[in-house]
Amino acid sequence: MVAAGASRRMDGVDKMLAPVGGRPLLAWSIEAIAASPDVDRLVVVTAPDRVAAVAAADWLPRRVTSVVAGGASRPESVANGVRELARLDPEGGRRPVLVHDGARPLVSSALVSAVADATARAGAAIPVLPVAETIKRVGEGLVLDTVDRSVLAAAQTPQGARRDLLLEAWTRFPPGGARQFTDEAALLEACTIPVHAIPGEPANLKVTLPDDLRRVQAALAPAPVRVGFGHDSHPFGPADGLRLGGVEIPGAPRLHGHSDGDVALHATADALLGAAGLGDLGRLFPADARTPRGIASETLLREVVARLAGAGLRPASVDLVIIGARPRLGGRLDAMRAAIAGLLGLPAAAVNVKASTGNLAGDEGAGRSISARAVATVEGTA
Repeated sequence: MVAAGASRRMDGVDKMLAPVGGRPLLAWSIEAIAASPDVDRLVVVTAPDRVAAVAAADWLPRRVTSVVAGGASRPESVANGVRELARLDPEGGRRPVLVHDGARPLVSSALVSAVADATARAGAAIPVLPVAETIKRVGEGLVLDTVDRSVLAAAQTPQGARRDLLLEAWTRFPPGGARQFTDEAALLEACTIPVHAIPGEPANLKVTLPDDLRRVQAALAPAPVRVGFGHDSHPFGPADGLRLGGVEIPGAPRLHGHSDGDVALHATADALLGAAGLGDLGRLFPADARTPRGIASETLLREVVARLAGAGLRPASVDLVIIGARPRLGGRLDAMRAAIAGLLGLPAAAVNVKASTGNLAGDEGAGRSISARAVATVEGTA
């Protein structure tokens, strides 16, 4: 694990120690590699002034056998780590060694295993991604020509090679010599040692710029889930055509209100607004001329979802209970669940709808009204 760089493009932030979810970025990268069943031991190469602190860190997994100082360049740091592995395992010259950037915390165990397997078969392997953008060769502010991207790929880590091949390559091109290489594959290529390419992972990004760190933070430590509660109640009116939970129930009297009276959707909307800290449904849609009479509650709920999106939030789950003695709702709860999930852009499994008679107490129990209570969670979209 190479983590000895100077973070020159991070606006003064040491990216290896940058906090992500209460732990340094480096801790996440080490954990991701150590989680692979194909990794027997792990050597961390870090800046000389960080060796003691990293070695003593309580987040260091047991598979880390050594923490050593890096050199003035990446090749020197990698060589220090590989030589430490040779010291720990002097008989393992033909074993695959994987070199991973400490600034890539999103690597999967599946990719680590794939690189290890390809290295064991071919001697050297790296993960690559196809280049999606059109590539231009530019000089003095002018486009000179367009490069054929079909033969281009972006290299990732971990990069794998048999240990004896790396040590042999460094005898030809010493790590601190005049010719420097940006990665291990380039060194092996210069020695005419074939390097096998396997598919990489788009999520396996490297933190190089401040925006990269924010993307990693969003992936590893998303914003906490927020919870809200909503309640609404309406009496029955003289008209027919009950709207409840986004479903029409013919033959049942309609609930009286300025809108269509769908208390289930109103309670859901209020719970979402509460979780987001965006007020309540009555303030957004007052029961006066500013809100069209008879407006569909689906319209109100969609507007609430849009307000959440504007605040960088989205619905995560809803638990709803509808209270009333009439009509019987047991056969309609799944349809309500599906309707609400569709309005919120959620899978049906994230929505729960229940019905209760309210123990036949109060106006609900007497069949004069229906009420609904909802608990909703929202989460960040970043």
